[in-house]
Amino acid sequence: MIRVADARPFQWEYRPDPVDREVFRVEGGRVLRGSVPISGAKNAALKMLAAATLTGERCRLTNVPEIEDVRVLADVLRDLGVVVDHPAPNVYEVASGDVEWLFVPLEAAAKMRASFILLGPLLSRFGRVIISNPGGDRIGRRPVNLHVDAMRALGAEIEYRDGYYFARAPGRLRGGEVRFPFVSVMGTENAMLAATLADGHTVIRPAAREPEVDDLIAFLQKMGAEVERTAPDTIEVEGRRRLRGAEHRIIPDRIEAGTFVVAAAVTGGRVTLEGAPCGHLGAFLEATSAMGLNVACGRDTIEVDASGAEPGSLRACDIATAPYPGLATDLQPPTCVLLSQAEGRSRVHETIFEDRLEWLGELGRMGARVEVPDRHHALIDGPARLRGTEVEIGDLRAGASLILAALAAEGTTTIHGAHHVHRGYENIDGKFLDLGARIERLAERETAARA
Repeated sequence: MIRVADARPFQWEYRPDPVDREVFRVEGGRVLRGSVPISGAKNAALKMLAAATLTGERCRLTNVPEIEDVRVLADVLRDLGVVVDHPAPNVYEVASGDVEWLFVPLEAAAKMRASFILLGPLLSRFGRVIISNPGGDRIGRRPVNLHVDAMRALGAEIEYRDGYYFARAPGRLRGGEVRFPFVSVMGTENAMLAATLADGHTVIRPAAREPEVDDLIAFLQKMGAEVERTAPDTIEVEGRRRLRGAEHRIIPDRIEAGTFVVAAAVTGGRVTLEGAPCGHLGAFLEATSAMGLNVACGRDTIEVDASGAEPGSLRACDIATAPYPGLATDLQPPTCVLLSQAEGRSRVHETIFEDRLEWLGELGRMGARVEVPDRHHALIDGPARLRGTEVEIGDLRAGASLILAALAAEGTTTIHGAHHVHRGYENIDGKFLDLGARIERLAERETAARA
């Protein structure tokens, strides 16, 4: 057995050309009303695009979110020689024949950390791959050595030179035991994808329990893979020689759903989320219930009614992020916006990423009363009177959360760095407009010209 070691590799960050930068301009004080459709899950769709390279047959994915991260990964696959078609909105078809250019360049990895999910399937199917150290949001340490050592546990030979991992699998990957030092979602997925074509039996533990992981398992099973969750923290895989094409519908995005729950709450609105994964939001909905928010779950809907709530009617609540089924770290930023409107002091414990609380400085610029005594803890006193100002987005989830704060604020807020939000939210400004918000997306240069 090889234990997967911890590490802290160099992190690249994607920064778009200033000409391409965009801003959101939001006029606060509008009550949101109506219905909003919840898009497919970003964190499931990306992994299934990668999984489709495990077979030469065509795979068809539906309910794929129209977001920048999906577009980037599709382009990376095309550059490798994979046929990726986009025949209709939210539909992608992938056919991986004899891919020969097994090289994922720095440019792709710097744009999106999730490109590293290609390591497992490409190595397992084609026996070799060269892949760059990934980039992504700057929210703290996310060691890719967990992935690399998982591949080594399955018999891969991997060297790191000049910012690239050179990986090869002599003959065929071999089944084995992959044991992580802590739960890693993408580490679990990479190991699982690699094991599907390995020779023999693989056991992965502790395996991530997120709904997106189980959705990936369901897709792999349709492809003919022998993969099963045999215990809450254990996934076992019996390697197959080849897999077949399959069709699969991506599950709804629980993080987007949580974002719109908060949007309705902080604007005093009444909003119905359509196609919402209520069963995947247990810890988050427990927190909103403890705060006194009126949320009702249907079979595939979530109804939020804050229309009759008085200012300060929400109660302070202590939250801590944790791997699923705990409160998702991606839902911590929008929850913090909600806590800023609750009566009393709330305590936030971010257990996953050490830099994820940095964005609270921008929330403070809008009038929130926030203290961050260390990199993992924050104190939020409410209710705060938020005011429109200029703020800067630092990462995807913080960006969406600043939009939420701007919707609740008095006056107009200009939010720089809109490209972060486009990475993970489909048509977010259009969805808010349909609910009655006043939000527009502008080019950075256009904003400067108006100033």
